[in-house]
Amino acid sequence: MRSEVRTAALRTTDQGKRAALAQRDTERFSMLGVTWTDPSARITGTFEARTRAVGSGRWSDWLRLDGDSGQGESAAQRGGTEPAWVGPSDGVEVRVTAGGKTSGTLPAGLRLDMIDPGEGGPSGDMEPAGFQADATPETTPSTDPGDSQTTESPTAENTPSSPGSPSDDTTVGPTEPETSSAPATTSEAPTSSAPPSSSAPPSSSAPPSTSASPSATVPPAPPSTAPRPAITSRAGWGADESISPEEPSYLPGGKIKAVVVHHTAESNNYTCAEGPAVVRGIYAYHVKTLGWQDIGYNFLVDKCGTVYEGRKGGVDQPVMGAHAYGFNAETTGISVLGTYNDVAPSEAALASVAKIAAWKLGQYGVSPTGTTTLTAGADGTNYLRKSWTKGTQLSFPAIHGHRAGYNTQCPGDQLYSKLATLRGWAAGPVTGLAIKSVTGVGLSGTTYYTKAGITVNWSATTPSSLISKYELLVDGKTAATVAGTATSAKATLSVGTHQVQVRATHQSGRTTTSAAATVVAETTAPTFTTKPNLALRTGTVNTTAVPLKLSWKAADNAALKEVRLTAPATATYGPTITSANHTAKSGTATTWSMTAYDQAGNAGSASVSGTLVTLQESAATKSGTWTTKSSTSYLGGKSYSSSAKNASLTWTFTGRSVGWVVSRASTSGQAYVYVDGVKTATVDLKSSTTEYRDAIWTKTWSSSAKHTIKIVVVATSGRPTVTTDGIVYLK
Repeated sequence: MRSEVRTAALRTTDQGKRAALAQRDTERFSMLGVTWTDPSARITGTFEARTRAVGSGRWSDWLRLDGDSGQGESAAQRGGTEPAWVGPSDGVEVRVTAGGKTSGTLPAGLRLDMIDPGEGGPSGDMEPAGFQADATPETTPSTDPGDSQTTESPTAENTPSSPGSPSDDTTVGPTEPETSSAPATTSEAPTSSAPPSSSAPPSSSAPPSTSASPSATVPPAPPSTAPRPAITSRAGWGADESISPEEPSYLPGGKIKAVVVHHTAESNNYTCAEGPAVVRGIYAYHVKTLGWQDIGYNFLVDKCGTVYEGRKGGVDQPVMGAHAYGFNAETTGISVLGTYNDVAPSEAALASVAKIAAWKLGQYGVSPTGTTTLTAGADGTNYLRKSWTKGTQLSFPAIHGHRAGYNTQCPGDQLYSKLATLRGWAAGPVTGLAIKSVTGVGLSGTTYYTKAGITVNWSATTPSSLISKYELLVDGKTAATVAGTATSAKATLSVGTHQVQVRATHQSGRTTTSAAATVVAETTAPTFTTKPNLALRTGTVNTTAVPLKLSWKAADNAALKEVRLTAPATATYGPTITSANHTAKSGTATTWSMTAYDQAGNAGSASVSGTLVTLQESAATKSGTWTTKSSTSYLGGKSYSSSAKNASLTWTFTGRSVGWVVSRASTSGQAYVYVDGVKTATVDLKSSTTEYRDAIWTKTWSSSAKHTIKIVVVATSGRPTVTTDGIVYLK
């Protein structure tokens, strides 16, 4: 189905300062623009429209239209705003207000143009005019495009009028389908001298993503220093070639010196699937409504990053567009679908613009980050109010926004602010490259440790679509090569210390190498320089929970990571910890198993075994007077108590650690402790709170042996009593 344009005249009021179209029902359309009779008229003011969505019947908010398309062709039939995509709609309302405080008036012939982009596809088998089958013509051109330039006639490019700022407001009469005659070619550059070959089908050698190359009068396309991006052809987005039968025009010098970046200044609410329809709508607006020979832009990019072939003539050729007033003769134009005054463009769209710019500039040896000198084809003023006359040579960035050469907000503040980034992406090298982590390893400080295998993870700020490949470097040599979309790679290291880096190759061939990460590969297991050992410690004793201290010391020749207790309980300790408190059941043999791990993942194990034994007070040899006490609070239910001076209890055992268990109160006294006949300590049992089964004193030896423990009552003045439950020892 072909695109259809319906129009409705706006009614002016307030002595020509306002115009409006009352809210009304319409045939279905998806794009609109406000146009006027004089294509050279430059308007300041506001243009606003709102539409009713098909299906929901919901009216949109007011949408402000960019009031001056700012491109123009010599044979343009009407002036107009930029077209705006509004989605499938069946109702509309428009309002327009002239700029200027007193004398500003609106131009004559204001009308609303509503476009139904149709389903796409040409009517019949017509191919773009001026094309032939061969993808790259081998015939030597008879005429250089730069030598065939005709004398310029007064055109939109050389009209001395100064462009104004955008406006948007309008009113319309009854809607009718519009039929416009075929537009003539622009005079800013010559048209191809080859006869139209619209009936020639594309050759099998033609790139599948774009239309065929131009006729044999155009030189073969120069190679580029950057790869050609994927491009949706005119046939792919459904161009109706019957409405644009003219042959394409080429830059008079045959060389692209700069890329001009635009936005289409319309809604961002289209879907990715609607991208081709948006392009068809712009095409119909430029050709059917404004009377241009073809769509103005050389390339268009949607927010999902899809690139569309714009003006016909061969995407690899220096096709003359109608996108940059005064500078069409030396530039190519790329427009991002949507408006980017307040909303940032997507990374996908920016990356695609960078790829096209790099490819086109690379055909002519122009650096994307450089500057270029352009000759003004008309008097002009830019967005910063800098003015010039026709023929002035001006310096521009090789990639610049439309506002640099014309008084327009285009490409919007948000897109304009990204141009420096976009230039860097187009030129390379890859930016923001950094190793984020290394997995399969341990990390101590800034050094990674592994047995052998590593996975290196990285990130970069340059989009992956502009990156040819990544290389994982080990000590400066390539260990792995992966695609530009990858964010990690694996390597196996030999034993030793290594410097690991990531090298990114931009599509331009320029490389960037990340800062190095130090990775140590080692296979030696940690050792226990002090084997695990057990000792009784002070604390409350139960038959099921006797307080113990577990001690060890582990070491590694590289970097100790941790020590884990695996039995009879589980716990993990840091590399500097060498002991931990635990409890164990009395009367049961227990093995304490530990494993030390280094940062590389190597492991070494060790263990210690022991049995806790309780000897009640009744197992002691008594001397002096002792009284037996009974209570469930005592260990075993009973205890001995004495206040007689020099009364004593003696236990004999074979073990490597022992603890004396007592009951304590504020009236408790002191006792001497003798170990193997030698007085070792004076222990005071006094406590502000009553405590039972308290291991108040302990002693540990390096190995198990036979020992005697003797406690002697001191008979402390005022609090002579000593109460004991017995001893606990480790054998």
